[in-house]
Amino acid sequence: MDLVTIMKTAVFAPLLGAFLIPFAARISTPARNVLAVSLGLITFLAAAALLPRALSGQVAAYTLAFPLGFDLTLSADMLAVFMAAVSSFTSAVILVYSVDYISHYENQTEYYTMVVLFLGSMMGLVFSMNLVWMYVFWELTGFASWRLVGFFRKDTDVQKANKTIMVTVFGALCMLAGILMIYFANGTMDLRHLRGETISTLAAVLIMAGILSKSATLPFSTWLPDAGVAPSTVTSLLHAAVLVKIGVYAYARIFGVTVVVSDGFYYGVLVVAGLSALISAGAAMIEKDIKRIIAYSTVSQIGFIFLGLAAGGKTAFIGGLLYIMMHSVAKGGLFLCAGIIEQKTHTKDITRMGGLFRAMPVTAVSFALCSLSVMGIPPFGGFFSKFLVFRGAAETGSLFVLAVFLVGAVMTLLYLIRLFYLVFLGEEKQDAPREGSFTMVASVAFLALLGLALGAFVHYPANYAEILTSQIGAIE
Repeated sequence: MDLVTIMKTAVFAPLLGAFLIPFAARISTPARNVLAVSLGLITFLAAAALLPRALSGQVAAYTLAFPLGFDLTLSADMLAVFMAAVSSFTSAVILVYSVDYISHYENQTEYYTMVVLFLGSMMGLVFSMNLVWMYVFWELTGFASWRLVGFFRKDTDVQKANKTIMVTVFGALCMLAGILMIYFANGTMDLRHLRGETISTLAAVLIMAGILSKSATLPFSTWLPDAGVAPSTVTSLLHAAVLVKIGVYAYARIFGVTVVVSDGFYYGVLVVAGLSALISAGAAMIEKDIKRIIAYSTVSQIGFIFLGLAAGGKTAFIGGLLYIMMHSVAKGGLFLCAGIIEQKTHTKDITRMGGLFRAMPVTAVSFALCSLSVMGIPPFGGFFSKFLVFRGAAETGSLFVLAVFLVGAVMTLLYLIRLFYLVFLGEEKQDAPREGSFTMVASVAFLALLGLALGAFVHYPANYAEILTSQIGAIE
């Protein structure tokens, strides 16, 4: 199969396949579930098949012509393929986990439709080489997340879902204004033609507002913890696999490898990211809701990714890319563990838990392993990404910002230890629950062990990221 066909499969299989799920549901529930999981697996396999081709220097390109420069241009370069593989892999695991997790809830058909549409929109955004099409797919993910956050249909859930879409759409409109400024100044929205072009600080700030809103970074971070009212599979999808990663990917694509902005802009990004990492880590230390704690952790860790991507220098950028992958695996595992805990204890309040290690040993160990990776403890994959980000930031002289992030790293250690202790250790506060289903427990155990394996074999993704940064040339 040629490269273009594989890339089109990665984009259009989930994007168009999502609309077949309601028809499959009319046949039978198993048919619907099998189709949804199959679409997730096909997307991942297509993205994974592009990895060795991209590594060897092959780049697929496909263009569907539209008037006035609004061509739908897809390109599978190393950065796009890396992000597609990471996102589709975590999404596929979430879909497998969902089969048991979501089985006793209503609105299952809409759930699977929106999750797969979400994945397809992400693939479209990742491979898009046109700013306006990036925006279109950006908004499609917002629509899907709106429906998913309000999945349970309670009044408070709908309010949180509405908050999610209002914050992210506001940011997206700012982003669109910035994109139009670039178009009027340069006569194109094709990222390949904008390579090396200097854009105005105002356009950059407007686009950055959209990125910060989607990546749940200060001052737009409050919607993400509130999105914890959604099923844990949805929060895992939002936090680990797709939604907040869209922001950091867009930053890497637009500001990391394409356009040039003033140095003050990049320093401003570092300051905002540092404050976001520190404040959200503080919130995680006092929160009692298990999903909100992990959500605040996500806001904090996204700041570390921005540190790697915005600090400047090859080492930090490689660390930022690895951070995206390591965080996706570990944070996805934490949210899926939280899903098992919530279903079996019927509460999200960690002060009402305790002693769950004896009742849920596999979930407890998986939660611990994923936490160790997020903390950055060797030999887990999270250690190497965090080390490279810190080392790269030190090499570029961003010492004040680095000191802020070091404090944030210590706070990460503290709030995750507190969380594990209150949930799994200490005195039992309710009748001992049982482990989740085999599929659910196997999914979290797989992600936990993968976080360890990524540390043991970190050379392979690190080598890919190093070649990527060498090819793009924008990172010195």
